[in-house]
Amino acid sequence: MVYFGASLRFFDQVEPFPFSFSSLFPEACTFTFVMILSMAAMGLYQLDSRLDIKEILFRLMPSMMLGFGIITLIFYLLPDLYLGRGILGLVMLLALAGILLTRAAFLKWSSLGIMESQAIVLGIGSKAKEFVEQAKKDSVRRGLKIIGFVSMQDEELHIPASSVLPQMGSLMSLATRYRVQEIIIAIQERRGGCFPIQDLLECKLNGIKVTDSAAFFERERGQIRVNSLYPSWLVFGGGFDQSLLRTGIKRIFDLVASGVLLVATLPIMIITAVCILLEDGAPIFYRQERVGKSGKTFMVLKFRSMRNDAEKGGKPQWASTDDPRITGVGRIIRKLRIDELPQIFNVLNGDMSFVGPRPERPYFVNQLCAEIPFYNVRHSIKPGITGWAQVRYRYGASVEDAIEKLQYDLYYVKNHSLFLDAIILIDTIEVVVLGKGGR
Repeated sequence: MVYFGASLRFFDQVEPFPFSFSSLFPEACTFTFVMILSMAAMGLYQLDSRLDIKEILFRLMPSMMLGFGIITLIFYLLPDLYLGRGILGLVMLLALAGILLTRAAFLKWSSLGIMESQAIVLGIGSKAKEFVEQAKKDSVRRGLKIIGFVSMQDEELHIPASSVLPQMGSLMSLATRYRVQEIIIAIQERRGGCFPIQDLLECKLNGIKVTDSAAFFERERGQIRVNSLYPSWLVFGGGFDQSLLRTGIKRIFDLVASGVLLVATLPIMIITAVCILLEDGAPIFYRQERVGKSGKTFMVLKFRSMRNDAEKGGKPQWASTDDPRITGVGRIIRKLRIDELPQIFNVLNGDMSFVGPRPERPYFVNQLCAEIPFYNVRHSIKPGITGWAQVRYRYGASVEDAIEKLQYDLYYVKNHSLFLDAIILIDTIEVVVLGKGGR
C-alpha cells in the first residue's frame, strides 16, 4: 500500500520521483506493523471472530485512527521515516478500501464452504452433546464442519437422533463415504472392550486425523474442558512448563510491562483518585485478600469502586449486573478496568504477574475447589492483572461462570508463553476500548 500510494501521489509530476523503492522499505514495514497491531487491538484478528461487514467497518475505523496516531508519533520521533501528508493520506485510504474488500471476499468465500474440512464425532453421549451445544453458539464456524455422530454400543443418547449417522460397514468405510478428514473421540467410557481401537488405527493409517475431544476444544476454542480431564493427562500430556528459565523470562517481562504501564497511566490514576475522593470520600484504595501462587494469600490493591459498606453483612458475594453497591465513579472505572491499575504495585512486589489467571478471594476459592475438579491447578502460576479468561469470557459471577473461566485458565497454565502474553495484552486493549465484560 505504501508503494502504491507513493506512486499515485507522484505519477503525474514531471520532476523525478522523490523516493526509491528500496528507500521506502523501512516506511512500508513500519506502516504494516503499526496497522496490524492497531487492527489486532480492535479484535480484527481473533480466530473465533464472527463479524459481518458492518461490524468490521465499526472496528476498522477506530483502528485506522489509532494507527494514524501512532504513525504520526513515530514520524515525529523518527523524522527519517517521514512519508509526507499526501502519501500517508492516500496510503490510509487505500488500506481502508483494500482491507474492506479483502474481508468482504473472505466472508463470501467462507459462506460458500469451499476448502472446509469435514469431521465426524465418535459417540452420542454427554460429551457428544457438547458439540451440539457448541454448534448452536457457533453456527458459522469456519474451516471445519461436523457432519454427524457415530453411536457406540450401550451408550445413552444425549443428542438429537437426526444427527446420528447410519452405520453400514466399518468406521473406515463410513469415513470414506462422507469424505471425512477427521474423527473426534467423544466417548465417556473407554474400557470394557467397546472402544474401537482397531478401526481408529485403520483410519489413522489411511490419513484420517483422530483427535480426542479435549485436544479438539483446546485447539478450536482455546480452553481445556474440565469434564475431559484426567490426572494422567495432566501428568503425561505436554505443556505445563514451570521451568526456571520460563519463570525468569516472565518475571523480566512483568517488570518491564508494569513499569511502562505505570508511567503511561499515572495521570489517569491521579484523576481517578481525585474523583473517588470527591464522590465518596476516603479511602481511595481497596485492599482485599486474594489467593495467589501455591495457594498463598496476599493483599490485592484496587481503586475502590463500591461503597464503604458494600459487605456490611460480613459475607463475600459475587458482583451482579447493575450492582447497587457500585458508586458512579466505580461504574465507569470498572467498565474501563481502571480499578485494576493499582495492581501494578502487586506485580512489582512479586505477588502477581502481568498476565495470568485472575486471583479470587479465599472464600470463593474454598467453595470452587469443593465443587470444581482441578480448580487448584490455576494456582500453579502467579495470578495476573489480565488473563486469557478475561479476554475470552464475560465477567464471572457464579459457579457456572467460574467453570467456564477455569477452562480458559487451564489452557493458559498449559500453554503460557511470551507470545500468548502479547496476544492477551492486545486483546485486553479491545476489552478496555469496547468496554466488554466489565461490571
